[in-house]
Amino acid sequence: MRTQGRRGSANVEDRRGRGIGGKTAIGGGIGGIILLILVTLMGGNPGDLLGGVTGGAGTEQSQPYEETAEEAELSQFVSVVLADTEEIWGGLFQQQGLTYEKPTLVLYNDAVESACGTQQAAVGPFYCPGDRKLYIDLSFYDELRQQFQAPGDFAMAYVIAHEVGHHVQTLLGTSDKIMPLRDKLSEEEFNKYLVRFELQADYYAGVWSHHAQGKNLLEEGDLEEALTAASAVGDDSIQEKARGYAVPESFTHGTSEQRKRWFYKGFESGTIQGGDTFGAKSL
Repeated sequence: MRTQGRRGSANVEDRRGRGIGGKTAIGGGIGGIILLILVTLMGGNPGDLLGGVTGGAGTEQSQPYEETAEEAELSQFVSVVLADTEEIWGGLFQQQGLTYEKPTLVLYNDAVESACGTQQAAVGPFYCPGDRKLYIDLSFYDELRQQFQAPGDFAMAYVIAHEVGHHVQTLLGTSDKIMPLRDKLSEEEFNKYLVRFELQADYYAGVWSHHAQGKNLLEEGDLEEALTAASAVGDDSIQEKARGYAVPESFTHGTSEQRKRWFYKGFESGTIQGGDTFGAKSL
C-alpha cells in the first residue's frame, strides 16, 4: 500500500510503555474453550463488543517507551491507514446525509485499559463501542505473518479496516440492535447473529479497500494479502489449528470462505447498502 510521504491521522493515542496492574475478569457466560478460540481471533472479541468482558482493578504504570525503527514505520503506517478510513468513510456518510464521527486508535503494548475493561495483547486488535476507540498492539503484525501466515502491509490494513467496520456499525446503530439479543437467545442462536455481525465488518473493510483502490493507494498484491488474511482468521481455520477440528455451532466470526467472500463483495461493491448480512438468505 502506498503510504510514503502521506499524512497520518490526528486521532492516534500512544499508550505504549504504560504497564497495567491488576487482573482481567472474564464474564458473560462464555464457555472456556470458546473464549480461548475468541481471544485468538482477529477482528475483536464479541465479549468486548457486547459487554461480556469486565476489567479488573487495573492501574496504569507509565514507563519511558522507545520504539524500534520497525515499530516507528509500522505506527506511521497504521496512522496513515486510519487517516484514509476517516476520509473515505466521511465521504460515504456524507452521501447518506450522515456525519461520520472519527474513532481514536490506541497503540499499546502488553495490556490496556478501555471502556470494555482491561485487555491483554493476546486478545488481538479490538474495537470498544463504549469509548469508540480501536486498540492495537503492533506486535500483532508479527503474529499475522508467523501464526496466521498472512504477511504484507495490506494484511495489517485489512485488520484496521475491519475494526473501523465495527465503528461504522456502532454509528449506524447495528451494534445497538444486536446487543439485546444476547440475553434473549441461546448461545448457539446468538452466535449466528455474531457471525453476520463480523461478516458485515469484513464487508465494510472491503468497501474501504474499494475506494482506496480508486484513489490509487493499492499496490500489486495488496488485494491478495487482504484476502489471505481474511481467510486465515476464519473460525474453521483457527479452531482446526487450535484443537484439530471445528465446531460450526460455536462459530462467531464466519468461516474462512465466508470472511474472504464478504470482504471481496465489499471490495467489488464499494457501497454501504450491499452489506446487509443480516438480510442475506445465505452467507
